[in-house]
Amino acid sequence: MAKNIGRGDGVHTTPNPEGAGWVNQVKGKVTSKHRLKERAVDAGRELAQERRMEHFIHNTDGSIGKRNSYGNDPRQSKG
Repeated sequence: MAKNIGRGDGVHTTPNPEGAGWVNQVKGKVTSKHRLKERAVDAGRELAQERRMEHFIHNTDGSIGKRNSYGNDPRQSKG
């Protein structure tokens, strides 16, 4: 898995790069650790909603499996 996952704008829910479980990261900094992916996703969603950011949910291989926007969505049309 790439070491720079979680450095982009938003909350990244990823496999824990230091061992078992899952973590949430914002700008590369771990904000929470969880044993189960489901719990990590729930916590990441809440954090993204509070901060009005995107939430990136990664697969076990590190690729992005799903993303949700809770704030400034650059793809949103203005019309």
